[in-house]
Amino acid sequence: MPEADATRMALSGFALSLVRNSQIDEDKVRQALKQAAEAKLSFISFLTQQDWVPQQELVQAISKYFALPLLDIEAFEASLVPLEMLNAPFVEKRIALPLMKRNGNLFLAVTDPTLPALNDIKFITGLNLRLIVVVAEQFNRCIETIHSAQLLSGLGDLDDEKLNELNVSAYEEEENGPEELGIDIDAAPIVRYVNKVLLDAINKGASDIHFEPYEDYYRIRFRVDGILQKIATPPARLAPFLVARIKVMSNLNTAERRVPQDGRFKLTLSRTRSVDFRVSSCPTLFGEKIVMRLLAPAQALPGIESLGMEPKQQQDFQDALEHSQGIILVSGPTGSGKTVTLYTALNILNTMEDNISTVEDPVEIPVAGINQVHVNQKTGMTFASALRSFLRQDPDVIMVGEIRDIETAEIAVKAAQTGHLVLSTVHTNSATETIMRLVNMGVEAFNIASSLILIIAQRLTRRLCEKCKQPEQLADDLLIKEGFKPEEVAAGITCYKAVGCDHCFGGYKGRIGIFEVLPISPEMIELILANVTVSKMVAQARSEGVISLRESGLQKVKRGLTSLDELNRVFRG
Repeated sequence: MPEADATRMALSGFALSLVRNSQIDEDKVRQALKQAAEAKLSFISFLTQQDWVPQQELVQAISKYFALPLLDIEAFEASLVPLEMLNAPFVEKRIALPLMKRNGNLFLAVTDPTLPALNDIKFITGLNLRLIVVVAEQFNRCIETIHSAQLLSGLGDLDDEKLNELNVSAYEEEENGPEELGIDIDAAPIVRYVNKVLLDAINKGASDIHFEPYEDYYRIRFRVDGILQKIATPPARLAPFLVARIKVMSNLNTAERRVPQDGRFKLTLSRTRSVDFRVSSCPTLFGEKIVMRLLAPAQALPGIESLGMEPKQQQDFQDALEHSQGIILVSGPTGSGKTVTLYTALNILNTMEDNISTVEDPVEIPVAGINQVHVNQKTGMTFASALRSFLRQDPDVIMVGEIRDIETAEIAVKAAQTGHLVLSTVHTNSATETIMRLVNMGVEAFNIASSLILIIAQRLTRRLCEKCKQPEQLADDLLIKEGFKPEEVAAGITCYKAVGCDHCFGGYKGRIGIFEVLPISPEMIELILANVTVSKMVAQARSEGVISLRESGLQKVKRGLTSLDELNRVFRG
């Protein structure tokens, strides 16, 4: 092979096609490739700037090689331009000019179809891009015309026209700003996209939003009805922009990316509606992960009749709330709805005659008429120290976010024994296990027996969609194996299965609680004092008519509120 041919074979792509078509000599191409790399420009952008190839000839070559249509943009009908799609940063950088939208497609005028930033436009708009090649001089003149007419607006095919105007209020002040990152987090595309994610989360009823960085991609997920679902996978290079924007909204330190941070902000949707967000950032291997918790307003809390308790369970709960002293404990894993149950109780107790104080980590639902304290380890405001302070504040009702240690447990018990109603949570799997958890913490059996009124264990199960659920035929022996009583099966049980439709997610919409409600009877007190095993306590509870968590779930299955598959998912493992 001749030396010249071997050298030529080293070229590839569009550069090689220009040489083969004799539109530019090989030395010029090599010089252009080198200088373009040094200037951090694409090969086509460099040629356009240097005018080494006549512009009309260059765009024809681009059109032929990339199989893209050509357009005389000066002859294009300006009325077709989607003004709401124009965005100053993208247009000013001469990346693309939106021409029109048709059937989910966005037609863009470009001078260089190889620019990676075009993917950003697709990501932000959610539309399929249809590229049209135009001459650079015409492209620039068109931009100047638009610029002078001040027609630029935020890029993004978003339903809410006021996305740029949403009012964000942070809860804590932070001196450090985003300028240290060198990132324009106030750019309209980033602002609008983050706002769109927040609004989508609110509309879908999400409880959490996860912004997750990985080596080769970035993922955004919503937790809806307890299940995480993927919402978007924006380009990984946009991760710093999104994280910085969220940090600024929450008044977190944008320059600090090595330690976890926590913040809050309020998103005001209208004069009568706002949503609080709790924000947590955590450094990971490939960047910072952000998790937002959507905090339900107090007025959105369900009444006690909507929690999902069986009639006897609801009555036992209400009877316990009428006590003037003692402890009511709610147990269950994270995400089982304990906070909602506690706040439902507080709403019932929140009257003009009672002084109610809570200590939480963090305060999730601000409620008028209740004195709420946020745990702050740095300042020494712990559960125990707050409890001690409460006892000097003439309280009637005290709510402790969680009993985690012996110190907090002992103070809670003392408060319950001295004329105060105490509500709290413990991380255990069942009501009877909660008693053993307190014993293992070091609380004396006598103190447990003399202070406990009621223990509630709970889980949340997804509710079947009423519009698409379908009956499911299951064998009698399978139903008995799942836990139904033979007499129930003999009487006939209709189970339903999830199907899925436009009104739900995977056949489910919303969640409902399943409960084990254990009143502390005189017989149970004797067992606590005797320090018996959990199995004996369970046997006593069953003899008193207390139904287990699974039995409570089976009742929901029997009434067509949830499915056996969902119930088994909840109790898996």
